[in-house]
This record gives sequence, C-alpha cells and structure tokens, in this order.
Amino acid sequence: MDKGRFTVPAEVTQWATALGVTALLLGTGLSGPHPSGGRALLGSALLAAGGLVLAARRRAPLVVLAVTGLCAVGHLGAGFDALAVSYLVAVYGAVRAGHRTVTLAVSVGLLVALHLTALAFHDGNPREIVGQARNTLELAWLIAAFAAGEAVRQAERRADEAERTREETARRRADDERLRIARELHDSLTHQISVIKVQSEVAVHVARRRGEQVPETLLAIQEAGREASRELRATLEVLRDDDTAPPRGLDHMNDLVKAFQGPDLETTLTVEGHPHEVPAAVSRAAYRIVQESLTNVTRHAAATTASVLVDYRPPGALAIRVDDNGNATARPVPTPGLGLLGMRERVTALGGRLRAEPRGTGGFTVQAELPTDGVQ
Repeated sequence: MDKGRFTVPAEVTQWATALGVTALLLGTGLSGPHPSGGRALLGSALLAAGGLVLAARRRAPLVVLAVTGLCAVGHLGAGFDALAVSYLVAVYGAVRAGHRTVTLAVSVGLLVALHLTALAFHDGNPREIVGQARNTLELAWLIAAFAAGEAVRQAERRADEAERTREETARRRADDERLRIARELHDSLTHQISVIKVQSEVAVHVARRRGEQVPETLLAIQEAGREASRELRATLEVLRDDDTAPPRGLDHMNDLVKAFQGPDLETTLTVEGHPHEVPAAVSRAAYRIVQESLTNVTRHAAATTASVLVDYRPPGALAIRVDDNGNATARPVPTPGLGLLGMRERVTALGGRLRAEPRGTGGFTVQAELPTDGVQ
C-alpha cells in the first residue's frame, strides 16, 4: 500500500465485480417474464454461475470467456431473455489479457449459437426469435466491451514499457557510475599500493639475505601491502562485475582458493558428491560466499589454514563450508559485519540457509546450504 493511499486488493475487486454482476443478472432475469419449474431453476443457476465465474477472469480469462458464453446460451435455451452481462465482462477481461483473436472468434461463434438456440427452443415469428437472440448479446455492447479491454491493455502495455525504460536507464546509470569508481580506484590506488608492496618485499628480502633481523614494522608493512592489494583486486572485480561480463561461479572456485594461498595461509579445496550443472545464481552465490569468507580469514582470523568444502547433495542442494583455525573463540559470537550481512542476504534471497559462528575447538565456520531446484 502506498503511503497515504489505500489500495483495494485485486481479489476483492474481482469478487465484488462477480457478485455485482450476479445480482444484476438474477435481478434482471427474474424480474421479467421467465419460465417456471425446473427450467426456472436451471436458468437461475446458469445466470449465477455466469456471474460468479468472473472472479477468476484474471487467472483464467479464456476459461471464463467459454463458461460465460455457455451460460448465456443455456439460460436463453431455458427461456430467459436477459442481457449477457457476464459474457461482456469476460470479453473485456480476455481482450485486456491480450487474447483478441480468440475472443473475436468465440464471440462470433456465440452469436451463431444464440441464434440457433433461439430457433431451436422458442416458438414464434422467426424475426422475433432472431431479435430475442440479438437482444441477449447486443453487438454494440459487445464492441464496447472489446474496445474497452483493448484500450486498457494498450495503456497497461505503455505503462510497463515506461517502467522498463526507467529501470533500464537507472541500471545503466548505476553501471556507468560503478565503472567510473572502478577506474578512479584503479588509477589512484593500484600504482601506489603496488609500489608499497614491492618496496617492502624487496627490503625484507635484502635484510634476510644479509642475515639481519627484519623489523616488525617492516613485516607489518609487507603484510598490509599484500592485503591491500588483494582487497583492491576484489573490490575492482565486484565493481566491474555486470550482467554482460562472464560471471564467476563454481567453475572458478579452484582459482579463487589458490589466490588466497600464501606463505602464512594454506588453503585447500575439497569437492564431494557428483558435480553437476547448477543454476547460475546459485553458482555465483557460492563463489561470493567463499570469496568473502576467505577475505575475512586473511583480515581478521590470524589463521594458518583455511579449508573450503563444496558438497553436491542430492536431492537439489549445494552445501558450501569454509573452516579456518584462527583465533575465534566460542564466546562472544562476533558481531556480523557488512560482509556477513551480504552473504546472509544473498543466501536468503535464494531460499537457502547460512550459519556463521566460532567452533568450540577454535577457529570459525561459515556454512551455507543453497537449493538448486526452482532457482533461475
């Protein structure tokens, strides 16, 4: 519901229309001349059915069109002489849904059926009988219903196209801004960080070759340079990752795990189950979860080992687990950061589950289970 505006649910509107048409049909049909006995009961039931079925006109417009048409023929055959209001509403709904050709064909067939029904079940002057059938479904009302449905359909189509254009424009602007930021970061930071990283590594190497003790500050600069370089590459990869670029997923998992391998961190990848094709969204989510988890390990855990497990579980599930032997303790549980929050949102959006917590034996575990059925 929009702020300050009350919106009536579509189901309520459909049922209100159906009940209103039903009341109109019964009131019109029973107030004028009509047969008695079993034919009256049958005709009334058909009138009510033709009105109530309109509640499903959004979900099944062609079915409703056929049912209301049959009800119109049936209650004319039962001796009623009433305007087929329910069929006109069904015509409007079917044309609005885009079924113009089918609606036109069914309407022509219904006109023929009404005339044949009038001739078969009513005695009297043929002209009066044809007039009775024509009055049951006036051509002018039928054309009006058809035109109204087409007008609303065109208006909705234009509104949808305008909305898609706005979304595409906003997405294009966001992509352009993301790429601009990536270029700025690359131009302003990549060179400086590379210089710091190379110079610190050279200094450490020279000091060790001379047999000198490497200062802790120099080692800290070397490690900070490595971490800054990794983070910058990951950030630029995310900023440049759009729908037109080949997405990274399970096929790139081995390269991802190896990228975090270093002198102070040993990383391993294990694949269990029978690898098979999974939806692209699940594959990308698995890659991002492992990437963020290993990034957190290098930043915060002070770990020496990190293991990644990819488990293809039947039926229809993919499990991801990242363990490290860092300095996480059982209490207190760390406050979720933006990285963990992003992982949780990504997993939840796919209908999966995420668990991230310290292990009792030390270290930290990130475990995600992603469904592979019903995901695009």
